[in-house]
Amino acid sequence: MMEIKYSGDKLGATSFSIRSSKSSPVTSSMAAEQLGVCAEKGVENGKIFTAIDDDFDGVIVEMKEAMNPMVFHSMLKASLSQWRHQGKKGVWIKLPIGLANLVEYAVKEGFWYHHAEPTYLMLVRWIPETEHTIPANATHRVSVGAFVMNEKREVLVVQEKTGHLRSLGWKFPTGVVDEGEDICDAAIREVKEETGIDSEFVEILAFWYCKPTSPYLRSQICSLSAYCDLSPLTFKFRN
Repeated sequence: MMEIKYSGDKLGATSFSIRSSKSSPVTSSMAAEQLGVCAEKGVENGKIFTAIDDDFDGVIVEMKEAMNPMVFHSMLKASLSQWRHQGKKGVWIKLPIGLANLVEYAVKEGFWYHHAEPTYLMLVRWIPETEHTIPANATHRVSVGAFVMNEKREVLVVQEKTGHLRSLGWKFPTGVVDEGEDICDAAIREVKEETGIDSEFVEILAFWYCKPTSPYLRSQICSLSAYCDLSPLTFKFRN
């Protein structure tokens, strides 16, 4: 008879001792099998992940602490069973970069990559046996261009020092809208950063849409640009 003792009270503790009442050796495969049985008991005990309901009958799980991969896998199975019973649809798991070792086990349960940021990876799965309606990752970038004209009908223009527009002549101040930033605020900020001139927003003059035309640029996102009319408040340039 074989007995496995864990050094801690948590399932999946990595430190354990094995004793056998018989003279036959205990192999690593036998130990792994017993460990798997204990993991399954964790499923039977109903321990699932804490999740937040979203607005579309889905759940969001944010992993914050390190976890034994086998325990993670078992809890994920139990959680999916529970969420399926509750009629949940999309499941989102946010994994910080320090827990990247858990990705393999999530993928085994049908999760796929949705998007990645510098500090985390977002995985997603659709529970129902239907075509999923999970929105795609961000596909567009919003930028601004600023048309600034003074009372003398002089228009503010700049030259790029770097990039593909360098040395190609004069252009309006332009830039990318920051996350959570309003278009009008972005236009004012870009003018200030590029020229040192303070301005105020008047109106949006036009929108311009651009998307990659080459299949080799599929990884690039589309651009939606708003050209804004601004009125100058100061008139001293910064070189």
